[in-house]
Amino acid sequence: MTAIRMLAIDLDDTLLRSDLSISFRTRNTIKRAEAAGVVVVLASGRIPAAMERFARLLGLHKRPGYLICNNGTMIQESDTGNIIADIQLPASTALTAYDLAAAEGFSVQIYEDDIMYVSQSNEFADYDQKITGLRQVVVENFRSMVEAGCHKLLIPGDPMTLRPLESLIRTYIGEEATIFTSKPYFLEILPSHTDKGTALAAVAEKLNVPREAVLAIGDSMNDEAMIRWAGVGVAMVNGDDRIKDIAEFITEKTNDNDGVAEIIERYILGKG
Repeated sequence: MTAIRMLAIDLDDTLLRSDLSISFRTRNTIKRAEAAGVVVVLASGRIPAAMERFARLLGLHKRPGYLICNNGTMIQESDTGNIIADIQLPASTALTAYDLAAAEGFSVQIYEDDIMYVSQSNEFADYDQKITGLRQVVVENFRSMVEAGCHKLLIPGDPMTLRPLESLIRTYIGEEATIFTSKPYFLEILPSHTDKGTALAAVAEKLNVPREAVLAIGDSMNDEAMIRWAGVGVAMVNGDDRIKDIAEFITEKTNDNDGVAEIIERYILGKG
């Protein structure tokens, strides 16, 4: 296998334990990978404000690294905070998705700065607020906010009811947007040809790292693109079965038991 020069890691249910912490073993293993010359990229559906505390915990604010935010619509240098890519969803596409969701009674969410804007209160937004630490604001004229521009739309709901909505939205804007479920209860609408895979490819090109030298680890469908693109794609054993089916390797341990450290030690640090 080609020596790994770039490591892309999803956050929730991958790097982060269930209590949203990162174990000492995993933090230490990541730092040893960096010392061996590997560039670390954190890739998440979270916005920068909800990612930065984990980047700081890993010391990435002191060393060159990258944050792929909003599932790929934004790329930020971890040490400088400079934004090197920023892609917004076309207003017409976003409005169509919003109108379809609203007509079916679904709430819709937009993330900007450190705020989660919602069209109506719901249990999934409350859960999202708990895990991200973002402030939740209910917007009365949400359609006007969508029209003003956003990086992505997130539609929360019961997985059984989200599936027919996803099919409906694909019928109308399937060629104009990237559509997937990041979690079974989160349907996401992003700009066309934008995802963690395209963002990871952009970072690799910037640093002149071939895809064969990139290892990506994730657990959910929003990780599919980067796991498919990376030379070495790894799925968490606690992840979505569809992700495990496409990954080259699957961790033996879960996110709560240092699955990420296990992969780094095995395929980057050469410990088995």
